[in-house]
Amino acid sequence: MAYFENVNKIQYEGQNSDNPFAFKFYNPEEKINGQTMEEFLRFGVAYWHTFTQDLIDPFGVGTAIRPWHQYTGMDLAKARVEAAFEFFEKLGVPYFCFHDVDIAPEGSTLRESNQNLDTIVAMIKDYMKDSNVKLLWNTANNFTHPRFVHGAASSSNADVFAYAAAKVKKQLEIGKELGGENYVFWGGREGYESLLTTDLKLEQDNLGKFFHMAVDYAKEIGFDAQFLIEPKPKEPTTHQYDFDSATAHAFLQSYGLDKDFKLNIEANHATLAGHTFEHELRYARINGMLGSVDANQGDTLLGWDTDEFPTDLYSTTLAMYEIIKNGGLGSGGLNFDAKVRRGSFEADDLFLAHIAGMDSFAVGYKVANKLIEDKVLDKYIDDRYDSFKSGIGLDIVEGKTDFHKLEDHALSLTEIKNKSGRLEQVKATINKYLLTTFAEK
Repeated sequence: MAYFENVNKIQYEGQNSDNPFAFKFYNPEEKINGQTMEEFLRFGVAYWHTFTQDLIDPFGVGTAIRPWHQYTGMDLAKARVEAAFEFFEKLGVPYFCFHDVDIAPEGSTLRESNQNLDTIVAMIKDYMKDSNVKLLWNTANNFTHPRFVHGAASSSNADVFAYAAAKVKKQLEIGKELGGENYVFWGGREGYESLLTTDLKLEQDNLGKFFHMAVDYAKEIGFDAQFLIEPKPKEPTTHQYDFDSATAHAFLQSYGLDKDFKLNIEANHATLAGHTFEHELRYARINGMLGSVDANQGDTLLGWDTDEFPTDLYSTTLAMYEIIKNGGLGSGGLNFDAKVRRGSFEADDLFLAHIAGMDSFAVGYKVANKLIEDKVLDKYIDDRYDSFKSGIGLDIVEGKTDFHKLEDHALSLTEIKNKSGRLEQVKATINKYLLTTFAEK
């Protein structure tokens, strides 16, 4: 059965194309610095938003019209697999990601849930044999079910801790079976609402132990995927233990896990934490922790995780700047953890949304690469910190001074001259590159 009969394989037609079902800027075969766009960008489709999302919101039922909605239970799960691989092939995307409950319904017991998973995983594995699509990462949903009301690995209930561990154990086994290149932990309910009822140290210690057990089991079964933590603030708990990149990094360092994990940075999570997307990427990059990206954007007028498809070219440019400077994402990728808007309820809208996101990151990639080639930002930054290249500044950088020498230097100063930061000029320059990189020659 064809689920997307109105859509043929999406092709690159160039920026002058008027075909909505064509790439305007993303050319998977175009090489930049010796790698094709497909190889470097490593786009992925989020199974949950694309195939299980009904477009429900806090004020209304779902609006999505999907050709697989005629099915229920395991028949629905199987239909989604069929639809997913048709979608992957027509979009030409190399990766996909999923939570356990995305691909198979939970049963009345954990044993039944695992049996459901085994059936669907076997089906996915069979489809992957005849497809070029690979598993970027999988994960366990340890946050939706009421059993996780007080958390999962940080729960106040030891039985819940054990249940969460069993779910992760199963997903690590599935990740290995499907050749997953990464494994993600998103602590959807790893946090607390009030310190009045929370043993903060016990919860964080238990979370650290949980991660160590996951690392140990992955080694035991020979699953060598990169482990990733996905930072997120606020939702759904008031205080998340993985609030932002710095918080997650500090946690990993505290529990001796920073050599086993990297970070999966999401744009919408960054802005909810009060940071820019590029800030979170920069922090992760300079600390050797940038592993993968959830590519989306939020609505600055709303205070929650709207998971919009990325279309802000300024943001994608600055994001790709960090990713290029990082030397790419290694085994990670750009996973579209994004959903179509509630009013975009037709199945074909799923293609249009992904095309928009892929084109937006392709633009960002080419503009950022040109900025780096021309050393645009490097020149501004080098000039701004020029005082640290010689004299007392170089002594500070090289650790060759102390408060006595610094006081002597300060006392000898008759005047301190600062340089203008010229931020407006820098932003104008970025605008110029955005407008001219794709100008007709």
